[in-house]
Amino acid sequence: MLSENQSSIFEFLLWGLSEHPEQQHILFLLFLWMYIITVAGNLLTVLAIVADTRLHTPMYFFLASLSCADILFTSTTNRSISYAGCLAQLYFFLTFGDMDIFLLATMAYDRYIAICHPLHYTMIMSLLRCTFMVTACWALTNLVAMTYTFLLFRLSFCSKKIILDFFCDLGPLLKVSCSDTKVNELVLLFLGGAVILIPFFLILVSYIHIVTAIIRVPSAQGRLKAFSTCGSHLAVVALFFGTVIKAYLCPSSSSSSSMVKNTAAAVMYTVVIPLLNPFIYSLRNKDMKGALVRLFRSKSPSHRTNNL
Repeated sequence: MLSENQSSIFEFLLWGLSEHPEQQHILFLLFLWMYIITVAGNLLTVLAIVADTRLHTPMYFFLASLSCADILFTSTTNRSISYAGCLAQLYFFLTFGDMDIFLLATMAYDRYIAICHPLHYTMIMSLLRCTFMVTACWALTNLVAMTYTFLLFRLSFCSKKIILDFFCDLGPLLKVSCSDTKVNELVLLFLGGAVILIPFFLILVSYIHIVTAIIRVPSAQGRLKAFSTCGSHLAVVALFFGTVIKAYLCPSSSSSSSMVKNTAAAVMYTVVIPLLNPFIYSLRNKDMKGALVRLFRSKSPSHRTNNL
């Protein structure tokens, strides 16, 4: 049963970013602009893919799903939140965060099939199979998020209600609990390790095969273009998984320097990576740039006038 103090308001402050009010105002404006750019970039990606039939392929289907997950992922934080609201925020945060992990692995598999088995690509990556893969990703992420969230119901929280982070996450919540958290920590280690490391290794294996196939390309210009694209994708994957592994699988102390590092890692995978994804996966892509141009032209007044 929940005690009365668990239904009260947690003071949820941007402590990890700055303790000074004047700096918090600057950080608020900075993160507001980053949030607006993230939502706008990912929303444009989705609209361009939906509007252009030439982009109705498995790769862009997964990219649109990733953009939707990123929009929802970056929209789950708040400043002051109730106990129930904190658990709800944690559930959605884990759902959309894990969705990013699974979708990055799915996109790597899609590229592996496209490059290493091009003759069988259409048969393997059928619409039915792509829909099943995305549906399976959503089902798995919801199951994992529910497991973590329901395990928190067994914990009680004492008078210490300041969460030393800028959102309700598993680590900071376990630190303010006055119950035994060993079961939660073991589940986080083993289940979290599986959720993070298995997709990460699948991505690495996919890109090892992709790089091996690219090396065999006879054209030097073709190899350079392929390596440029793969390099940017791998940079985002390394940055995302590196910070996630640091945050969830590497134990941290309660020192101020450790808290600053943990907060920096959290900012990277919750704010910076979703901001970069539209630029890495969309604006560097010739087909996506063409689709965005056609999308803007179709919405312009001059285009509507010409159609009358």
